[in-house]
Amino acid sequence: MVDPQQEIEPYLEAAAQKSMRITHVLETHVQADHVSGARRLGAATGAPVLFHEAAEVAFPHVEVADGEEHELGNVRLTILHTPGHTPDGISILVTDRTRAPEPWFVLTGDTLFAGGVGRPDLLGQGAETALAEQLFESLYGKLLKLPDHIEVYPAHFGGAACGKGLSGKPGSTIGFERRFNPALQFTSKADFVRFVLADLPAQPPAFVENRQRNLSGE
Repeated sequence: MVDPQQEIEPYLEAAAQKSMRITHVLETHVQADHVSGARRLGAATGAPVLFHEAAEVAFPHVEVADGEEHELGNVRLTILHTPGHTPDGISILVTDRTRAPEPWFVLTGDTLFAGGVGRPDLLGQGAETALAEQLFESLYGKLLKLPDHIEVYPAHFGGAACGKGLSGKPGSTIGFERRFNPALQFTSKADFVRFVLADLPAQPPAFVENRQRNLSGE
């Protein structure tokens, strides 16, 4: 389970209906838009909760690193460290060997959306530029190096406050975003940084409290 909401019952019911077990709970980053259900789901299932090693969470969890692979039967998860929205952001590249030996899709969390990219201002004043520069490297140096056919499934779509210009479509492909995502049309890091820092919508007041709760696990 990736990025679970606080109400975990639907996940438990879905797994039971398919006679499956939840064996891993992954967070693509320390969430700000909602109170995470990761710790509750881990306690209910016995599954470890996985964060990137840069996440400063104060409860028991398993750290993952860039390039790390996890085998789940026929499925392989490859961890890509993609900071920028937060320092601990990851994307998860998924290979289903019943379909092909190569990756099929990528779960991009709050790094890359259909039509937009993650906002780099969650940590407050003074950190935005450095995070925007990290976001450039994550997008241009890592995600855009994936093949065009790779499907993209972000954590949000239109209406979410975790980025600007998000499409109402919940998924996309690397190739489509490469051609049409406004944030992916730059050749200069400086121009990209100016673009992603301009005209950001105000953060909802709950973001700071949610992030603190998710760091503490309370």
